Amino acid sequence: MKIHVITGASDGIGAELARQIARRDRGEAALVLAARGRDKLADVAAQCEALGAAAIAVPTDVSREADCRALVDTAVQQFGGLDCLVNNAGVSAHALFEDVSADDLHWYQELMAINFWGSVWCTHAALPHLKAVRGQIVAVSSLAGLVGVPGRTAYSATKFAMGGFFEALRTELKPAGVAVTLAYPGVVATEIRRHGWNARGQEAGRSGLKEDHAMPVEECARLILEGMEDRRREVVMTTRGKLGRFLKLLAPGKVEDMALAAVAAEARPR
Repeated sequence: MKIHVITGASDGIGAELARQIARRDRGEAALVLAARGRDKLADVAAQCEALGAAAIAVPTDVSREADCRALVDTAVQQFGGLDCLVNNAGVSAHALFEDVSADDLHWYQELMAINFWGSVWCTHAALPHLKAVRGQIVAVSSLAGLVGVPGRTAYSATKFAMGGFFEALRTELKPAGVAVTLAYPGVVATEIRRHGWNARGQEAGRSGLKEDHAMPVEECARLILEGMEDRRREVVMTTRGKLGRFLKLLAPGKVEDMALAAVAAEARPR
């Protein structure tokens, strides 16, 4: 039985990834699902159990180090070990930097605590168990962690931090045989941006990005799962994302124009 811990598993990418693992492994998967939303998390665990997996819901706030360590302890106590940690929990944010007042700037730190430090704390707690089985770490970043997007200074900062941390960690863990997969989704059809924060650190209620061609969450989860199966270093989603990464070296001004074009008209810099 392969034991997975998935953070941010109450909805969106995390929930769909859990269901796909349960469906794929049928009776061979143990899922430890973490998020703040207790009821929604329990629903996802029940769905995974119906698909044949062993699943438990562990209410967790990844912005608290103690919660992150307790999550990993629970997984090990319940199932005897850990094979894969998926750092997926995160909060989105969209605000022009100049619109954030000095009194509200603290939420940049809070966003970093969730998106970056949550993955660091969970990974640190899980590391001895993963090294024991030559396991795997998955970090769900964003294309905003490869190319800075206007209006997403805080969000991009957290995702760039994830990228740097997990790239360095991948090299450190290579001799131990622990795989580190960084996933870079683009705009995915979930509610993360509408639930994300505005300039005051409050729920925005709108995306701020163009949603016309948002990737279905089922496709995003499938691409991540394929990357996990192959123990790939990276999963960069969308043709535009792959193109933007290379153009950033050759024609950075063009990449900035592409980033501006991805922002909804009402949310663009003035």
